[in-house]
Amino acid sequence: MRLPEKFLERMEQLLGEEYKAFIASYREPRHYGLRVNTLKISVEKFKRITPFSLEPVPWTEDGFYFNEEARPGKHPYYYAGLYYIQEPSAMAPAALLKVKPGERVLDLCAAPGGKSTQMAAAMAGEGLLVANDINFQRSRVLAKVLELFAVKNAVVINEQPERLAQRLPGYFDKVLVDATCSGEGMFRKDPAVIGKWGPSLIERCAGGQRAVLRAAARLLRPGGILVYSTCTFAPEENEGVIEKFLREHPEFCLLEIPKEYGFVSGNPEWVNGREELRKCVRLWPHRVKGEGHFIAMLKKESGEAENLPPSKMPGRSLPNKYFEMFREFEKDNLKVQLEGNFYLMGNHLYIAPQETGLFEQFKLLRAGWYLGSFKKNRFEPGQGLALGLKKEQVQRTLDLRGDSEEVIHYLKKETLSFRGQPGWTLVCVDGFPLGWGKQTGKFLKNYYPTAWRWVD
Repeated sequence: MRLPEKFLERMEQLLGEEYKAFIASYREPRHYGLRVNTLKISVEKFKRITPFSLEPVPWTEDGFYFNEEARPGKHPYYYAGLYYIQEPSAMAPAALLKVKPGERVLDLCAAPGGKSTQMAAAMAGEGLLVANDINFQRSRVLAKVLELFAVKNAVVINEQPERLAQRLPGYFDKVLVDATCSGEGMFRKDPAVIGKWGPSLIERCAGGQRAVLRAAARLLRPGGILVYSTCTFAPEENEGVIEKFLREHPEFCLLEIPKEYGFVSGNPEWVNGREELRKCVRLWPHRVKGEGHFIAMLKKESGEAENLPPSKMPGRSLPNKYFEMFREFEKDNLKVQLEGNFYLMGNHLYIAPQETGLFEQFKLLRAGWYLGSFKKNRFEPGQGLALGLKKEQVQRTLDLRGDSEEVIHYLKKETLSFRGQPGWTLVCVDGFPLGWGKQTGKFLKNYYPTAWRWVD
């Protein structure tokens, strides 16, 4: 790995005696992490059934290191949404925000979705999670990740932060800004980032970060908490952004982040900033088992409170014929009757959060728990419904072993030879849902999503 000369010169100037240890970290293997999806399985049960050798990530209860050779992304449990593969340092910002069930939470720069899933698990299905990204394609990836994780209380939107701030001032209890940055902390993880790096990129990123933080400030209620994070070392994008933000927003104060696990203080002297910037933390690759990160936690002590009309479900009530089609499917295939705010987007059916109507004014991609779609005169179940159900809630199931060839055949979207009762069948791995099949004769027609299928 060849690091940019200007980057090396600047890091030596900043780090002084620690520079040699910092550079030596780039010659060491990177660290790999996964985070257990506690919406589907407890940490203790996952530790009992996992085939991987795991070591706890100290700054989050559900995170673990794994060996590179383990390849958990190529295990059926990954396709069942039992865990999310995430760089260990990247688990820290959402862990520090400490979201709780029942809160209104915004992940303002959410794609690809790791931090959203982490907060969703902490919310345990209660409250509202809004996951936003300004890039449409990345927003679609975000929606898929939340579906895989069986998150039922989230809306996914593709919107400019400034527009959100104009329409929803003071609405959220907690806001996470994991800002787009120059990515210096990811050089070891993704060497391709090196080729894009340069002083002009740092300058552009800092300008964008300041704009996103201004929007986040308006979106947060008085008394609410905002976490800002980047995966870069550049002071201009870290302490510099926070210093300028605090000058412009005296209603905010920095909260102390504990200097544990190898986390160290921010450096106000690097930006001629206030001493209070030492309350921020930096994660250095020579001090922690993870890549580079910067995190600041801020509290809004005063300001504009929410002044919006009470949230109501939108006018997209489910026509009787569609409701009857869904209930017919439910009667024929499920052992439970689902309840909630049924919500129709085109021909796609969701059980949506009560506040969904408020987000119709934005580019809304997903509204809660995706159930499926209406085709001609029938309801066809979707992948989201399969992943959000439990095995015991479905009339017909096919449970495959995690170490079997059959489960790989299913994930490759191959037809399975299986004699079962006619109708929709929930295919599982060791009791955890993977997707749908439909029994026709002596074969199970495979309805696993083409875009999700296993590729060798």
